[in-house]
Amino acid sequence: MDAPAPDTQVLVVDFAALPPLPPARDAYCALGTTIKQAGSQAAFRAVDFDAVLAFAHAAQAAGVERFGVVSALGANPQSGTFYSRVKGEMETALMTLGFPTLVIARPSLLAGDRATLGQAPRLAERLSLAALLPVAGLIPPAWRPVEAAVVARALRRAIAGGASGITVLNSADLQRLGH
Repeated sequence: MDAPAPDTQVLVVDFAALPPLPPARDAYCALGTTIKQAGSQAAFRAVDFDAVLAFAHAAQAAGVERFGVVSALGANPQSGTFYSRVKGEMETALMTLGFPTLVIARPSLLAGDRATLGQAPRLAERLSLAALLPVAGLIPPAWRPVEAAVVARALRRAIAGGASGITVLNSADLQRLGH
């Protein structure tokens, strides 16, 4: 993964007691878990909805004008799938906050080394990637697995582009912008 920009400040916080954030123009949020890792739907929602919104509110209070968030392919507040519904509800809630610039990244299956992030291996994800990566060129870009570093670069470039309003980047957009 790319090193943070020289003017980037990384904070490790407790989202249940989020402190005031330092003043900033841009903020990026890549919070997320799995229901299995979280242990329950309620615990999943606490991370993928509540913590994301808590961070967004704190970012707004710190003066952030440009907010980037990693969501998921298929995010939809009307989805019958709990995971996709929570991601869609999170996106909808962020859209109501009024950030002058909001960029939502909707990657497909994320590829990359989770161990470097201190995350447990995900067997189903590893098996899917092992099957898909050799034929990735045959998969439409909107569905193709995407490296987490590519998503990060694309989100940063989209924010730096300065477009106002809400931008939703699907996996094909992320692949194009992040390479």
